[in-house]
Amino acid sequence: MSARRFWVFIEQEEGKAHPVSWELLGVASRLASEVKEEADAAGDTVHVECILLGNQVEHIAHEAIKYGAERVYLVDEPELEHYRNCPYYKCIVGVVRKYEPEVFLIGATTLGRDLAGAVATSLRTGLTADCTGLEMGEVKGSKQRLLLATRPAFGGNIMATILCRQSRPQMSSVRPRVFPMPPYNPEAVGEIVREEVPLDEKDTEACILEFIRDQAESVDIEYADVIVSGGRGLGTPEGFKLIEELAHELGGVVGASRPCVDAGWISYAHQVGQSGRTVRPKLYIAAGISGALQHKVGMQNSDFIIAINSDPNAPIFDVADVGIVGDLFQVIPAMIKEIKARKEALA
Repeated sequence: MSARRFWVFIEQEEGKAHPVSWELLGVASRLASEVKEEADAAGDTVHVECILLGNQVEHIAHEAIKYGAERVYLVDEPELEHYRNCPYYKCIVGVVRKYEPEVFLIGATTLGRDLAGAVATSLRTGLTADCTGLEMGEVKGSKQRLLLATRPAFGGNIMATILCRQSRPQMSSVRPRVFPMPPYNPEAVGEIVREEVPLDEKDTEACILEFIRDQAESVDIEYADVIVSGGRGLGTPEGFKLIEELAHELGGVVGASRPCVDAGWISYAHQVGQSGRTVRPKLYIAAGISGALQHKVGMQNSDFIIAINSDPNAPIFDVADVGIVGDLFQVIPAMIKEIKARKEALA
């Protein structure tokens, strides 16, 4: 009998877990369930586990259990208080080699992208980055189901499914908001395993002298509940003033398609799509966006999508719950007027 382990890296900063970690725990639980019957037939056990690094972060390990982790491997050392590639990847590689997980998922955040490549390279295994789909599927010539990792390729023109036949673990990085958040179970119980990994500050290739926070306005669209996005149909950068007004009335934030960012109409922080942010808001309004695959990949899992476009054949209508064929410069002012009227009526 052997153990088939599905692992998630729990990303944390200053003692607070990144939500993508919980999203990936939900994915890991689903993947584990997909091989449960196969494992039972072979007499194997299946486990959903995670690894957590930091300093005084045991509270996050308890939180991970509530989101579905059966076991948390915790490396808690002062040297790990702030993320640095070298000590982090060396710790993870050591623990991975000890327990030999079958699948290892990491969030495709700035930190995760830096870490995942180093871990995969050291373990000499494959890594599929920026996945939008994950499943355990049957593959010809393999006795066990393998991880089928799907991601956009060739500039978003095709979707490629990639697998790792021989090396382990099978690694994938996933953007925030690609998958839903799993339920939080306050009654869940699990195990925390403390791992002792030798660390010597002298062996670390970088040290942190000071954190300098960016004082410029930051835009966090990944976890916004309402997003109003503009595309080339706005015509000019000034068109975003209308988008901003609608977003303000709805209590949301402003998004944009890649052409608008490439043209310098708005900053990259607002970009939604394969090369920007993946979002999953309760409401997504796409105004003047044609709906190329590159953009749809980043927003198609929104709870409710309203598309406004003058072209009735625009691809964006394929994923919209409500499609409005018309001039956005007439439609949006009418929407704003109605929203304001309803607010006044409720005041």
